[in-house]
Parts: sequence; C-alpha cells; structure tokens
Amino acid sequence: MNLDIDYYELLEVERTADEKTLKTAYRRIAMECHPDRNPGCDKSEAKFKAISQAYDVLKDPQKRAAYDRFGKEAFENGGMGGGGGGQGGAGFGDFSDIFESFFGDAFGGRQRGPARGADLRYDLEISLDEAFHGKDAEITIDVATACGTCSGSGATPGSGKRRCNLCAGHGKVRAQQGFFVVERTCPTCHGRGEVIESPCRACGGEGRVDERKTIAVNIPPGVDEGTRIRVAGRGEAGPNGAAAGDLYIFIHLSRHKVFERDGTTLFCRVPVSFTTAALGGQIRIPGLDSAEHIIIVPEGIQSGKQLRQRGAGMPVLQGRGRGDMVIQIDVETPSKLSARQKEILREFRETETGEECPQSTGFFDKLKGIWDDITD
Repeated sequence: MNLDIDYYELLEVERTADEKTLKTAYRRIAMECHPDRNPGCDKSEAKFKAISQAYDVLKDPQKRAAYDRFGKEAFENGGMGGGGGGQGGAGFGDFSDIFESFFGDAFGGRQRGPARGADLRYDLEISLDEAFHGKDAEITIDVATACGTCSGSGATPGSGKRRCNLCAGHGKVRAQQGFFVVERTCPTCHGRGEVIESPCRACGGEGRVDERKTIAVNIPPGVDEGTRIRVAGRGEAGPNGAAAGDLYIFIHLSRHKVFERDGTTLFCRVPVSFTTAALGGQIRIPGLDSAEHIIIVPEGIQSGKQLRQRGAGMPVLQGRGRGDMVIQIDVETPSKLSARQKEILREFRETETGEECPQSTGFFDKLKGIWDDITD
C-alpha cells in the first residue's frame, strides 16, 4: 500500500467528512493495523503511523484548513505541524498517544511506583463535656507497620533486588484476549519491575508486619458529631518501604442528661412551677463551663417560651468565642395540692376577670363567634 497518499484516502473518508466520521474511521483502521495486533509487521507499523498522522492533522480545524489549501507542504520545513520534518517529524510514541486517547492504556501505560499504605478509620465516642473542654485521648489500633528487621524493604539484610524476569522490569505483562492484546500489572512483581532475591523472614518480603499500637490523639474543644480528625502518617505502612497512609478519627457524641446540641448552641428544657411562671423568678442552671448561670424568668411567661443566655454554649471549633444556651420553659401544672392550696385557687378563680389569661379568653371568644355564625 502506498502510504504517501492523500490523508482523506488514508482514512477512507470523503473530503467533506465531519469530526465524528473522521474519528470512527480512525478507530476502525487503527484497531486493524496497530503494531500490538501485528507484531513484527513493518507494513502495519508504517500504516499505523501514517493514519495517525493523517488523523492528527484532519481533527484540528486550522491544520485541516491548511492541508486542504496547501496539502502536505503546509507542514514541511517548520510549518504548522510543529514536527520540523514533515511526515517524519513525529515518532511512533506520539501516534501511540493519539491511539491511547481513544482506547486508554490497554496497549500501553506508565509503570507506577510503590503503592502508598492504606488509610485507617477509627470511631471514637466522647461525652459532651469532653467535646466542650477538649481532651488528650489514647487509642489502640491493629495496624501494619514497617518491619523492624528489614526496615520496610522486604529483603533480608545484606541482600538486594533484581529485575523481574516475567515482565523484564516493565512492571506489566501482555496477554492476548481474542480481538485485543491487553496489558496487565505483572503478577510476580506487582508492577514494581523488580523482585526481592531473599525475602525477609520476619515479614515474608512484604516489608511490614501487623502490630497493636497505642496512639496519642488531641481532641480540640468544640468538636461535634461526625468531626473528622486526621493524623498524618499513622495509617498502614506501604509495602516494601512505601509511604504510610493516614489515620482518620471520627468523633461521636454520647447523649447528655440535660443538654442537646445544634452546632454551637446548647438546648435544655426546664420545668418551672406555675407560680414562678405567673409571678416571675430565677432559675439556676449549671453549664458545661462549670459556671452557674442565673436565668431571669419574666412574670407571665408561657410554656414553650425560649430564653437565651449569650456566650454559654459550645466553643467554636478552631475559632474564637462560644455559642449560646437556649432554655425552653415548660410550665408544670401541680398535680398534688393540699386542701388550703385548692381553696386559694378556687378563690382566685372566683376573682378572675379574663384579663389574667388573654390567650384563652380570646380563643373562647373566637369559638363563640363561630357558633353564633352557625346558629344565625
């Protein structure tokens, strides 16, 4: 086949072909003549280079316009092709990059370094008081750590590593799977390209061993449910001396007897007697800050009313200041009264004018109005 022909003819498309048609044609021909499917065939390799160069030009609107006007001369002698040598300016590796933009690294790829160790998760439950003040905690975890015998290398002290015979140091091997030739990570060296000559007996060549470790952790004031604390480098050690992962501590708060929390705000429900609600008074609430907070209850307060104590809530995590404490009043109706107390309440009821409880008076007035409308 004469490869020094028109780019459109190489891709077997019309000169009016759109981008989608060009891409489809290139994919089809590239799969047929790719060198990995035709090992040792110079003709297939030459054709693959030619169609890749043709597609590289025609997929670019500016290059295609120049080619349609001037032909291949537009890309010679330092022209738009940027290759500095016409058709020969680009190497096989450049055309492989074009191919891999369609098909990924199934026909090639870069060897990666040793894998980093895995990250670990630890769930830690603390009290609301500990979340308020912060604490220094110690946690115990089972973790893979660098082997002390071989210092994490995986090799017996005094021995070394050699190139992997299976993949010849590339870290990948190729296998024929029907229509495709697929590259996979080498099962012998696990992508490293080298193997240990004499594996360490303590770790079996892995470079790490399982240990139970106690780690000191600082819990800052203000942490909340779900707060994540990262301890860098305290995860699992990587294989064969690779870097260790990180340890992530997830905070969970146990239920408090009095307070509930929403961000930096503390909530509590306080029952007060109906006399305190009617006449007003004070209530004393011990806060998480170990201080006693005096809350003024205004006279005539209704059940469900919320009072706010500024600056008595949770501290701001990694910031300044504190939130508020919100106290919800629950007016308690007495259930056990003495004869004298009942007598006093009856006397009060006889002297009621309706102005003492405007909400109930207004409600029953509305009901009366509705009933009058029905009966009229």
